[in-house]
Amino acid sequence: MTGLLHRLHDECGQSPWLDNLQRSYLQNGSLRALVERGVRGLTSNPTIFQKAIQGSTDYDVQFSDLIRSGVSVEDAYWSLVVDDIVGALDVFRPLYEASNGVDGFVSIEVDPSLARDTSGTLNAARNLHDRINRPNVMIKIPATEEGLPAIRSMIAEGRSVNVTLIFSVERYEQVIDAYIDGTADRVDAGLDVSAVQSVASFFISRVDNAVDPLLERIDTEESRDLRGAAAINQAKIAYRLFLEKFSGARWERLERAGANPQRPLWASTSTKNPTYKDTLYVDELIGRHTVNTLPEPTLEAFADHGTVAETVTRDVDRAVDQWNRLTQMGIDLPAIAHTLENEGVTSFVKSFEELLDALREKASTFR
Repeated sequence: MTGLLHRLHDECGQSPWLDNLQRSYLQNGSLRALVERGVRGLTSNPTIFQKAIQGSTDYDVQFSDLIRSGVSVEDAYWSLVVDDIVGALDVFRPLYEASNGVDGFVSIEVDPSLARDTSGTLNAARNLHDRINRPNVMIKIPATEEGLPAIRSMIAEGRSVNVTLIFSVERYEQVIDAYIDGTADRVDAGLDVSAVQSVASFFISRVDNAVDPLLERIDTEESRDLRGAAAINQAKIAYRLFLEKFSGARWERLERAGANPQRPLWASTSTKNPTYKDTLYVDELIGRHTVNTLPEPTLEAFADHGTVAETVTRDVDRAVDQWNRLTQMGIDLPAIAHTLENEGVTSFVKSFEELLDALREKASTFR
């Protein structure tokens, strides 16, 4: 019997990706086994690498060799990370080829401290892309205002991008526009766009984490009924926008030139509230031309008891109504999105800096 992860893609057009990476996955064959079970791509971020490097001894020999050879701690960090990414890219390369370049991607994020620096982000993204030099790598760029021009430039240069930390439909529309503008720049220059792919990573559970306590504070029958619905409702509205933006005359011209739509990617899809079903943010957001990137517990939960059916297009009018009712209750949704973006950037910077501090301390013992 075909597993649920394979069925998610084959029957509903959604690609399950893994939201994790550590060296042991490459050494013991775990990642290859997950691909065989139906995982079609992988995402990483600074927090994932902090846990991987600080949580094991798998990197110690390589790190000590790098430090003893005179490499700086930060350069050594990037060597560790890039080696993991390249190893994962090699595992996914056959799937990349078999899917005609649609899946089999592995994402690596630029230095998160550059999130408010357009030129710094663009230079770092170019350098990472050139250093890794694999067709199935996606460079992760935060969807900050400063990140948007860098995204457009990367796409115009023919480099695949994972746009991360999207928390509102308004910012998502700006991300789509940056992608379409970059694609148009490339087409207008007479350059090939067929190998350029992008995903827009819309964060899910963090929205409910922010909205639910406000609904609890309001404490009416209506507010209680809306708990656990905000994140899914916003994602359904975002998917409707995806369908609208990747249609019409302008997009069809680019599509005829070989352009690929920028797929919505549902991120942060583990349920943080223990009273919610553990597959809630997978079951309710299944749709064609989408990606869901899953940490292992959520992936295993879905593989065990998930529901395979297209759901992201269901009850969209109801989703819009419930979303609008949040504003009517006095919940400031733009402020929440702004806060979540800042918290997301800060969290990744903190993980990055804490890991570098730990590596500096470790490096001191080698000298």
